[in-house]
Amino acid sequence: MKKSNPEIISILLIGIVLFFLGCNSPKEQIFVSPNGKIDNLGTVNSPFKNIQLAIEKAKKIKLENGTTQVEIHLLEGEYRLASPLEITPELNGTTITGEGVDKTVVKGSKILNLNWEKHDENIWVSKVKEGVIFDQVFINNIQQILARYPNYNEEGGHWQGHAEDALDLERIKSWKNPVGTTVHAMHSGEWGDFHFEISKVNEDGTAEFIGGHQNNRPSKMHLKYRMVENVLEELDSPGEWYLEKSTNLFYYWPTKSINLENAVVEVVVLKSLIEIVGTEEDPVKEIGISGIKFEHTQRTFMEKYEPLLRSDWTMYRGGALFIEGSENVTIADCEFVNLGGNVIFVSNYNRKFKLTGSHIHECGATAISFVGNPSAVRSPSFQYDEFVPLSELDTVKGPANNDYPNECLVDNNLIYRVGRVEKQIAGVQISMAMNITVSNNSIYDLPRSGINVSEGTWGGHIIEYNDVFNTVLESSDHGSFNSWGRDRFWHPNRTELDKITTDNPDMPNWDAIHTTIIRNNRFRCDHGWDIDLDDGSSNYKIYNNVCLKGGIKLREGFYRTVENNILINNSFHPHVWFKKSGDVFRKNIVMTDYKDIRLQGWGKEIDYNLFPNQEALDKARKNETDEHSTYGNPEFTNAEEGDYSVLETSPALKLGFVNFPMDNFGVKKASLKTTAKTPEIPVIWSITESNNKSLSINLLGGTFKNIETLEERSASGLSKTAGVLLTAIGKNSVIAKSGLLVGDVIVWGEEKEINTIPDLMNIYEGNNWKGKLSLKIFRNQKKESLVLETKNKSKMK
Repeated sequence: MKKSNPEIISILLIGIVLFFLGCNSPKEQIFVSPNGKIDNLGTVNSPFKNIQLAIEKAKKIKLENGTTQVEIHLLEGEYRLASPLEITPELNGTTITGEGVDKTVVKGSKILNLNWEKHDENIWVSKVKEGVIFDQVFINNIQQILARYPNYNEEGGHWQGHAEDALDLERIKSWKNPVGTTVHAMHSGEWGDFHFEISKVNEDGTAEFIGGHQNNRPSKMHLKYRMVENVLEELDSPGEWYLEKSTNLFYYWPTKSINLENAVVEVVVLKSLIEIVGTEEDPVKEIGISGIKFEHTQRTFMEKYEPLLRSDWTMYRGGALFIEGSENVTIADCEFVNLGGNVIFVSNYNRKFKLTGSHIHECGATAISFVGNPSAVRSPSFQYDEFVPLSELDTVKGPANNDYPNECLVDNNLIYRVGRVEKQIAGVQISMAMNITVSNNSIYDLPRSGINVSEGTWGGHIIEYNDVFNTVLESSDHGSFNSWGRDRFWHPNRTELDKITTDNPDMPNWDAIHTTIIRNNRFRCDHGWDIDLDDGSSNYKIYNNVCLKGGIKLREGFYRTVENNILINNSFHPHVWFKKSGDVFRKNIVMTDYKDIRLQGWGKEIDYNLFPNQEALDKARKNETDEHSTYGNPEFTNAEEGDYSVLETSPALKLGFVNFPMDNFGVKKASLKTTAKTPEIPVIWSITESNNKSLSINLLGGTFKNIETLEERSASGLSKTAGVLLTAIGKNSVIAKSGLLVGDVIVWGEEKEINTIPDLMNIYEGNNWKGKLSLKIFRNQKKESLVLETKNKSKMK
């Protein structure tokens, strides 16, 4: 109903009054300094010594007048917490502000005063107080290494060094006290990781374990990707340490740069630093935290984990900053570094939480998590093979209650090198949440996905203007963006799943009630897909994205529209689709043929796409798609510099493709942008270069060129002038560890002939997600077979 002018005027007047009342609310400032005193007043000239005193004073102020805005100022210095700071509804409207991340630091560690004695030629030892238990050590602000096998090597891959013999019987026998040894191992399918402690050693020397609960897809330990730590006998190199809990003895092998007489030794003792906890009925409101560096929390991989519905994940519900039952909490302009587990965990009921302008790096697990309560999910299932019978399913759309994060924002942050301990992690993790916006972030150097959505409940997320790359470094079968959709419609038996969705076509929208949008991002995944919508992911719109390496994969799911994207050197990967998925793929630029696997149907519309050549287009048309598509050079403006906008003469424009900005990816905050990396811009091999005999590329650290001359053919013993020659190998590269040698000629891959670089790259891009390629090569004029592991060392057959 249209309001009258008097009504409008009344509303405006009320708004103005409320505004001025807010402006006129009383304000109180409380000051804290590490140099203050316990009995000080909390003023700028008489600051409190610790933050807890300021919290207690703030509560008293709010008790006297709940409308008072309290500002807690942390002056320059390091603050070491004895216990996590607890922020409850009593403190609504309170801000905690530091003087900048280079000045104000909050830590969960304590300094040890030690009396070192020589233990042997290299190792020193000191007694520590009884009850002081720690799992990380920092000396002169540099993290030291818990005694481990194999030794730490930054270029060593999983856990910066792994070994197949980490749990060999002879090795275990060499340990005086193996009980308490920590074991880290990848899932056998490399879908995540497991962590154990040795609880007992049997008479035959085999170990028994506790743990292994950190993954929702049970499997045996990976045979190769294993690492053990917390073993005194493995303290065999500089920088390593060990705490013998039974004797309270702390052993350490100092590096050359450390003088133990004046070294500052910090040990980590807290699991979390700040806990903001309320309820839906009585939420914590209007809390602001800014200008602070947060450091030093314990590793939490042996804590209780819970499954995130039928995703591959289980997760510890906790973090350095834990937020639950809140409204309008903002974390801004902070730094999070050297934290052992999850960094920020937004749990259950939360509305309008914001993380902006912050820097997260060198941390053990996930950077920022939004995880709701399973009680809000109708008819939840928690394991891949579980399913609630149709007759028992709650058929109401959407959540059952409000106990989940909604309308939250992660904007303008720099996130990298998280997952240093745990591998089932993400830069941003979303599960049982609604309307989460992830925008303007640079996310890279991760063992797994940059952004992960665990299921369809309840969609509405916006993923935009992010730069996500160098991901899936230690896991497999994922993407820089990764999602699942194993919601109520999902059934682990495909025959049953087909029947259920045929009989109930709207069922995929019961949980994914809002469309998730992925737009205006740049993704690059060298070990998987750039965008990976896995099992059942439904109700997505994906447009205006640049995919630099791995293409776009849509596994079985419903109602996805993918349009106006640019897929450099790769293509569309539709996998095991339903007969009537309702999917759309149109007006995209692809650079290889489609990489389809076992489709029952080709969706609603696959058309108006630009292919690199006639052959790729013809292959698509055999599936009765792409009637109006064409092929040709897209005519990028400046591909060498990463500008993939197309010129006015581009055939893509005639198909309806529309240019979008190429300079708006990643973090925008000036101080973070100058620090942030950007992805490597690839050489385009798949368009005009495909006809260039002199084309040369770098793949996995090796330089390859086409066989061009009779001399090259004769030297290699080839029957024709064809194949791809390896001319150089980069130090410490994947190719350097692969078994390939300079002079090898690749002539066959994955049962297909390889005559040119485009042939090799087409096979590589279509199979890279598997983590290995079966090749045939000519070496010393003889044909040999080789399995090239695209991340790790290969072996000759």
